[in-house]
Amino acid sequence: MRFDDSLKTVLSADMATDFGAQSAWRQMVDLIGRGRSPADAESLARLQALRKLVPDTVRAASARALAFAKPDVALVRFFAEDTLAIAAPVLRTAMLPADDWLALLPQLTPAGRSVLRHRKDLPDPVCRGLESFGSTDFVLAHHPAPSDVAPAINPGGQAEPPADDAVPAPVVEAPAESPSCPTMPHTASAFVTLGAIARGLPVVAEALRHAAVPAIDAAPEPVAKPERFEISDLVKRIDAFNRDRIVPDATDFAAEVADSFRYETDPTGVIRWVDGVSRTALVGASLAYAAVQGEVQIDGVAAGAYRRRSAFDAARLQIGGLSSAAGAWRISGVPAFDPASGRFTGFRGTARRPRRDEVASLGEPLAAPKSPVSDSLRQLVHELRTPTNAIAGFAELIETELLGPVPATYRERAAMIRSQASELLAAIEDLDTAARIEGDALELRPTIVPVLPLLDGVVRDLAPLAALRGAQVVIDPSAAHCDIAGDDLAVERLVGRLLATLVSACSADEMLMVAVLCCGDTVALRFDRPRAMAVHDTNILLSIDNDRGHECDGAPLLGTGFALRLAQNFAVELGGHMAFESEHIILTLPAVAAERMERVLDRFR
Repeated sequence: MRFDDSLKTVLSADMATDFGAQSAWRQMVDLIGRGRSPADAESLARLQALRKLVPDTVRAASARALAFAKPDVALVRFFAEDTLAIAAPVLRTAMLPADDWLALLPQLTPAGRSVLRHRKDLPDPVCRGLESFGSTDFVLAHHPAPSDVAPAINPGGQAEPPADDAVPAPVVEAPAESPSCPTMPHTASAFVTLGAIARGLPVVAEALRHAAVPAIDAAPEPVAKPERFEISDLVKRIDAFNRDRIVPDATDFAAEVADSFRYETDPTGVIRWVDGVSRTALVGASLAYAAVQGEVQIDGVAAGAYRRRSAFDAARLQIGGLSSAAGAWRISGVPAFDPASGRFTGFRGTARRPRRDEVASLGEPLAAPKSPVSDSLRQLVHELRTPTNAIAGFAELIETELLGPVPATYRERAAMIRSQASELLAAIEDLDTAARIEGDALELRPTIVPVLPLLDGVVRDLAPLAALRGAQVVIDPSAAHCDIAGDDLAVERLVGRLLATLVSACSADEMLMVAVLCCGDTVALRFDRPRAMAVHDTNILLSIDNDRGHECDGAPLLGTGFALRLAQNFAVELGGHMAFESEHIILTLPAVAAERMERVLDRFR
């Protein structure tokens, strides 16, 4: 009879030094997490003693190592008591029975339960259990009014009225729940503020760690009244970043591109291991699907080989982004089987860059990677869009009082924040479009766009802006009925942004006429130039940036000149162009050919 004495060997090692404590921590977590040692009280007590000696980075690494180890509920509860950066990897991947989850939920912090809410594989009873904590996890803290403060009791038993200058003590945010009494928090308040939840997130915790924290016993300095937040300040910061940042050289970027890598998949075809390139984009992609998977698109040859459990060679792989794995590849793979049971365990293979004879342009050399300027701008746009969406979402929650009663003053401020965030999102979308055009990454699909219904919808959407400017947009009654050949979403965005820029420049009681002309294989949209733009010559794109006096409420956040240049570049991408005349701006786009229109009509007959 054999027994496993690994834990005994670990406990007998020297743990007095930092290295010994970290080594013992890693080994004990691995043994208990993989079921080679029981998660009893003695083992957990030893881990509790080691927790103070082991740095956060080591504890976080051991937590991530439990991703596929199926730890016991006692070990999951132990890690859940730690900071969110350490508890989150275990909570995201732990596989427990429904009864164990239900027993663990009351002992988790609101931030820990928020991690579980993002999982899609939990049983239905656990999901209903998480919903029952909504009133506790998502309610704004209530600060009592002066009338809510209980009067003091004097020694004679009489209630003393509060002093005129008495200030009620603020409600303390609920801290993490006590492990010894999981159902009772340390404070009598049943509310948890959103600030307490946010401070538990890893990103916010890292930001607070770098922030300067004043001394506790230092006398507070008088705080000046904060100035009103303006989105233009953020736009200036973006301009300063684009002006002062160091753009990497294209040759340096090309040097980082790898030539080959190795990979392995699990039985479901999902790539689990990559060596030789950045694995961020590849891990999680599946050979079983030929559709686009994030930044990765795999050839259908690999999907067919996966279904047959057969080897494949020179299947195409395309990876987007700026990592060392970006670009085109040719991948090969062979199936692997368990020698004992004969069961299929996945694919193992390699990838290489395509040869010159494997690309479409045989006579041309392989194109060097583009300068990452446009991709860097798109990355910046993505980093701006995510927090801006979050700001707009939280502002809407406060404005609509979905998280609890909110005073009218805060609702008005929330409405202002949501409105400015919407304007910022529109500017971010314009920056994203400009970056895609610059990087030749604008994806267009051929469709048929009826012009008059398009203009009617755009004019209807711009009615509030026209009312704000006191202007009127009219479509010429003699406008021709024709159709544009182009991406419907791109055409709608082009016409909408151009017309919104012109309407924002209109003055009171001004009428903006839009006419449609069919000229053979093109469709011309003629817009009247507002009076505020009449002072500029036909080269308006160069002169308007130096004169922004016409821009008032509703003007494009990034400026009229940027909006017009974006519309001009957008029109070129759609196969057309823009012309600036003394009284009109003419947008020309490809028209649907008559014979093609007949084929489309025959299809529906």
